[in-house]
Amino acid sequence: MEPVLNTESDACGLNSHLNKERTLVQAQRLEAGVPSTPHHLTSVAPGQNQIPNRHTNNGISSKSPPTDVRLLAKDIQEFLEDFYRIYGSFIPLQKRDVLRHLKRKFNTDFSGRKNIVFQEVTKYQDVMFQEPVPCFQVLYKKHTLTLEDLSTLADQNWLNDQVMNMYGELIMESTHHKVHFLNSFFHRQLMTKGYDGVKRWTKQVDLFSKSLLLVPIHLEVHWCLVTADIANKKICLYDSQGTALQKVARNILKYLMVEARERKQTDFESGWAVSYDERIPQQTNENDCGVFVLEYSRRLALEKPQQFSQKDIPKIRKRIYKELCDCKLHEQG
Repeated sequence: MEPVLNTESDACGLNSHLNKERTLVQAQRLEAGVPSTPHHLTSVAPGQNQIPNRHTNNGISSKSPPTDVRLLAKDIQEFLEDFYRIYGSFIPLQKRDVLRHLKRKFNTDFSGRKNIVFQEVTKYQDVMFQEPVPCFQVLYKKHTLTLEDLSTLADQNWLNDQVMNMYGELIMESTHHKVHFLNSFFHRQLMTKGYDGVKRWTKQVDLFSKSLLLVPIHLEVHWCLVTADIANKKICLYDSQGTALQKVARNILKYLMVEARERKQTDFESGWAVSYDERIPQQTNENDCGVFVLEYSRRLALEKPQQFSQKDIPKIRKRIYKELCDCKLHEQG
């Protein structure tokens, strides 16, 4: 796994691509003659020539499964180079990604040769670490993620605000904005400057027309989540350590009551209930609270049960990394 990078480093120059709001930027190719990333995933920095993609359109090759380890290694290398271009690192790589690629390409199950496959993966990862992508960014709407931001999803690192807020954007998009995710700085601003400090944050948003409001709360060294079921006027606190005070939820309650008064939504000025869900999955370390908040949010927004545990977090981190780079939530995982 790559070392965690400094999250304060400067961003690189950006290019737009096909009028989409999401762009990956890389300052140089890793190696001449390597297939380019799919056209919908990347743009090339000024002065670069995009390399033709040698893969078939449907991702399935007519070639027979290679029996020569060198040929297999070459195909694995090409896959890893493409993966590295798309995601900027091997942080989100899972073993099943490589096996799935080989199965698609050769229409053969390689699980019986996985020891050889994974040896080649490890070997090539070590080589790639010596040639890191010098500048990698993901742009989506108003959000910019650098490789440093994405690296907070590695191992047991603490997630930063950039990751939290862009993922919240993807959640809203996946629900066609029936769910609203408030910026991670919202609660902090509310507590320091009161309602006047945040009233403009929803100038273009009618919170009371939403089905669900998600509010990530950062309490110095801990993330928790407050939700508001607008239709049923229910506010709930989700805390993966069970330590957050319910007054955090009441802060959001007070805000919504004032917001209702300011927006002349009299039906929402009273009658709210506040609760704390004790049945949700809990973390067993001190580092994954941010990941739990994003997973709670994702499942609530998509109306899926909170059926995951601490042992699932490494895979969830990888999935979130990929979703951020792909600028959409994945159906599976």
